[in-house]
Amino acid sequence: MTRWWPGSLFGRILLVLALGLALAHALTFMLAVTERSMSMRSAMVGYLASDVASSVAVLERLPADERPQWLTRLARRNYRFVLAEPLPVPASPSALAVMVSGAVAAALPPGRTVQVVDPGVPGTELRLQLRLADGTPLAVDMDEPRLQVSPWVLAALALQLVVLVGLCAWAVRAATRPLNTLADAADALGPAQPANPMAEDGPREVVRAAAAFNRMQQRIQAHLQERMQILAAVSHDLQTPITRLRLRADLLDDAPLRERLHADLAEMQSLVEEGIAYARSPQAVREPLQRVDLRALVESLAMDYADAGMPVRVLHAADGICDTRPQALRRLLCNLVDNALKFAGSAELAVEAGDKGAQGVEGAWRVRVLDRGPGIPQADLAAVLQPYVRLEDSRNRGTGGTGLGLAIANELAQALGGRLVLAPREGGSEGLEARVELPR
Repeated sequence: MTRWWPGSLFGRILLVLALGLALAHALTFMLAVTERSMSMRSAMVGYLASDVASSVAVLERLPADERPQWLTRLARRNYRFVLAEPLPVPASPSALAVMVSGAVAAALPPGRTVQVVDPGVPGTELRLQLRLADGTPLAVDMDEPRLQVSPWVLAALALQLVVLVGLCAWAVRAATRPLNTLADAADALGPAQPANPMAEDGPREVVRAAAAFNRMQQRIQAHLQERMQILAAVSHDLQTPITRLRLRADLLDDAPLRERLHADLAEMQSLVEEGIAYARSPQAVREPLQRVDLRALVESLAMDYADAGMPVRVLHAADGICDTRPQALRRLLCNLVDNALKFAGSAELAVEAGDKGAQGVEGAWRVRVLDRGPGIPQADLAAVLQPYVRLEDSRNRGTGGTGLGLAIANELAQALGGRLVLAPREGGSEGLEARVELPR
């Protein structure tokens, strides 16, 4: 059943309606054919009775030697006359035989004996047996009645069914289209995407669903904005007491204690700065799109790190122009490079043109950031993209880190319309590959 049962709501409703219409058409056609067959038999019996009576009267007025010549002239398409002795079989009990026998007997002069039998001859359904006035036996062989349907009738029924199925498809499509629109709007809803309200038009139920979705979207956006504002405000306000604590720590005479306090304050400062950066990441969509040379961007980024004495190099870079937001993309790549430097000590960059991205986007650009560090277990690759997630077994806590670097990079990738994918380095080498996929 699952082989032919459609998976979409549109296909299921259309299939049920199409089968129902086809069944209704078939039943209507059968009823019409049955009624026409009954009417045809009734008309045939009446015509047969009057024609047999006329033919009997003609044959009785002809000389006996001329009668065989007239049999072919009196024959009709569905029955013919034969001068033959009666068959020694009982009368047929069928309803058609009873109708023919009674109608012919009523049309002939009184006193004539009429018998309708089954001759047992292929193609001949019944034989009407009687005698002329001089006692000559006469038989009327009747063929099986065949109901013929004009080809244009079948064509008209098929055309009618096609038109009805087409109208049903249009109606079902109009009814299910708002569901697809609602699903697309729900997929597009996110912290990095601006709220695009749905059009509140169409049937009353669709208008109500669209209005409810728009209100829900506004509440979600307001909640996310409020959360980001709270995070940014708290992170910003913490900088003042951190500065005061750093100044007071400088006044301490105990050098080891002073160094420990400065280390703790530096970690707090890093948390505050990355909190602010995470709160700002959804605002990347406000940057206007520009045509960016990816190769030039990656090479300039690597040179900036190299000028600062950090081991960052470009493995290979394909020539490519991409419509993107350059500042957000640079922040994204910097986060990934900083992560590689922090946990592996070096980073390698590459730009490739892919045929299809991880999301099925044709012609996606891939910017890869690779390192040769301890890597991340396969089961934890998705978890580390969440904020404040740190993995003790894959990344050394002593190197620092707040658990926001990859989360910020993931938010920026989504804001650019792309995707951040983490995977073990190819070729069995130790290390991590952070792949940014951008639509062309």
